[in-house]
Amino acid sequence: MKIVFLHGLGQSAQDWKSVVNQVSCSDTDCPELFSLDGQDATYSNVFARLERRYADTAEPFVLCGLSLGAILALDYAIRHRNQVSALILIGVQYKVPTLLIDFQNLLFRCMPRKAFQAMGISKSDMIKLSHSMRSLDFSSKLKEVRCPVTIVCGEKDQANKKAAKQLNALLPQSQLHMIPGAGHEVNKCAPEAIAAILNKANQ
Repeated sequence: MKIVFLHGLGQSAQDWKSVVNQVSCSDTDCPELFSLDGQDATYSNVFARLERRYADTAEPFVLCGLSLGAILALDYAIRHRNQVSALILIGVQYKVPTLLIDFQNLLFRCMPRKAFQAMGISKSDMIKLSHSMRSLDFSSKLKEVRCPVTIVCGEKDQANKKAAKQLNALLPQSQLHMIPGAGHEVNKCAPEAIAAILNKANQ
């Protein structure tokens, strides 16, 4: 079964390398989410590109995402539930808090332009993309998620811990894993924990 990894805002596909190297599944895909081929850097365009990439995938696949990638994965499972066999959502928000987005954009504005080069996106496009997520709210659509869901959050990820617990309560088929000592980027600071969860889900 295929596992699709979706990176977070401020990351690239390379940030899944340590996880991919430890999973037992050989069929994996890590798309670069910000390769938009000249389109505006907005959430809707990133999601549409994801839909096109997997439109012809015949068998259901596992979706594993962090932060922005987790939001995209949740959205994808809502809209294309027959294509998703399981969800692993790391540091996820199901209702994007505008204050968090605004604070994140403030940080982006203070960062030098060269800091965005490794992410494959310009500073202005990163700010535009982040701003386009301010109104995302999947609260009323969670009932459309039918597959098993594993919610993962780093023990030190204070910005997303509350949302992880709330989402776990709202999805009866979900399990919550708090990763000891980990921050937000669990795929980088605790890849072995993510790999273990995926190997169990893929059995």
